[in-house]
Amino acid sequence: MRFGPLALAECDGAILAHTVKLPGDVFKKGRVLSADDVEKLRAAGFTHAMAAKLEDHDIHEDAAANRIAEACAGTGVRAAAAFTGRANLISEVHGVALCEPDRINAVNAIDEAITIATVPHYAVVRPRQMVATIKIIPFSAPAAAVDGAVRRAQAHGMALVTVIPFKYQPVGLIQTWAEGTKESVLDKTTESIRQRVEAMGSQLRKEIRVPHNDKSVAGAIMTLLDQACRPILIIGASAIVDRRDVIPAAILQAGGALERFGMPVDPGNLMLLAYHSDTPIVGAPGCARSPKTNGFDWVLQRLCAEIPVGRADIQAMGAGGLLTDIGARPFPRSADAEEEQVPSAAQIGGVVLAAGRSSRAGGINKLLAMLDGKPLVTHAVDAMLATSARPVVVVTGHMEDQVRAAIGDRPVTFTHNPHYADGLSTSLRQGIGQLSKMAPQLDGALVALGDMPQVKAKQLDKILSAFSPAEGRSICVPTFHGKRGNPVLWGRDYFAAMETVAGDTGAKHIIGEHADQVCEVPMDDGSIFVDVDTPEALAAIGAVVAQ
Repeated sequence: MRFGPLALAECDGAILAHTVKLPGDVFKKGRVLSADDVEKLRAAGFTHAMAAKLEDHDIHEDAAANRIAEACAGTGVRAAAAFTGRANLISEVHGVALCEPDRINAVNAIDEAITIATVPHYAVVRPRQMVATIKIIPFSAPAAAVDGAVRRAQAHGMALVTVIPFKYQPVGLIQTWAEGTKESVLDKTTESIRQRVEAMGSQLRKEIRVPHNDKSVAGAIMTLLDQACRPILIIGASAIVDRRDVIPAAILQAGGALERFGMPVDPGNLMLLAYHSDTPIVGAPGCARSPKTNGFDWVLQRLCAEIPVGRADIQAMGAGGLLTDIGARPFPRSADAEEEQVPSAAQIGGVVLAAGRSSRAGGINKLLAMLDGKPLVTHAVDAMLATSARPVVVVTGHMEDQVRAAIGDRPVTFTHNPHYADGLSTSLRQGIGQLSKMAPQLDGALVALGDMPQVKAKQLDKILSAFSPAEGRSICVPTFHGKRGNPVLWGRDYFAAMETVAGDTGAKHIIGEHADQVCEVPMDDGSIFVDVDTPEALAAIGAVVAQ
């Protein structure tokens, strides 16, 4: 890759290295300069531009990030489309992330142009949470390095980043009591354990309270085994201090086998792991009574995801196992609390405008014309549903019943615009208003037109990936050869203004008023311009009008 101040004569197709402000316009970093852009720079008095120009052995940053991300994404993970050389891996399930440090290091060692950062190995993650990010540091990466990263990401036939979902477990709990044990302490412990297991989609099926002696505990273990409880958790009135203590002895009497006593995690050192056949039995340390994260949680999380845990697994927990006084590691007791502590992908809703009168289509509703075996409007709806945008709202108007019937039972919410004859703005207001009512927590909305069937999910994904208000990208507009098209992603800060637009031009004026927040997202083709308005346009794309 060539990089540096390039003469304008060499800048057609080059990538702008730094944002440049021009009279009435802004060229942002990463823009691929067109011939028109070069002329604008020349007219503004520039003779050179700080830019990058790719060579034959280079792969553009987005293409490189996409290839590596797809190779890294395993079960329970999706790769978001790359933008500015960054492709994020997003969890699709609630479970435990597997990101082996040695393999991550192997990818990061290939070339300084390629980086991958992940959540910790065995971290608990939720749907929509970012679990890894692949970033190409310069504007391109060497093809050989990208090939090497892909090979290492898929070594041994295993993807680099996976998320194992939690599975329902019927958990059993045994608590022992001794003279002076307070019932209130036992009750609080029960609630703490219940919240732990329910947070992972499991159930505290049965609790038994017995005196602190080996015979009573052994009997309780057999009762829980008979009721198919797994795993079985035991919290004693007195901590386990030796393999020959009361709780280990009771497990042996019940026919179990001790796997490991003690773990290199603090708090949590005095934990016991045992098995009765394939049923895990955990002698929990005293700190399990507390809602704060401790070594017991690390073991319970894996067991609830049915990830095998043995002696070697516990031995390996020492690196990073000092948890005392780490305020950033509280154990979350609800989905809302957990979401607040982890970076997540932006939550974007979708709006498909399908209310127009088709006034230029020769007396038919163009949205009902057949294209590739299905109604034209369903192409836009299906593209939106194939992305992470949720919920999806479809705005109807003209021939409402027929449009709804064409879309059928797809998982969308319909909202009718009674004022559709007054122009596009009324449908935009209706769609944004409905989306705001349904999901007030949304970060933004991707607004698509129902008569643009050639816009595909991969293009919508690229627009979604570009969205980042913190980085000045709160309005994302697709472009082809420097010309802007549709659909457009709007940050929630613009919802109020969008609900006041008028006329038949939508919200274009809002884009002009917030030029500093506009992100142009380059596309590979001109489908972002193709809205089908006339019989000729329908014929050009092969649509068939029902007779």
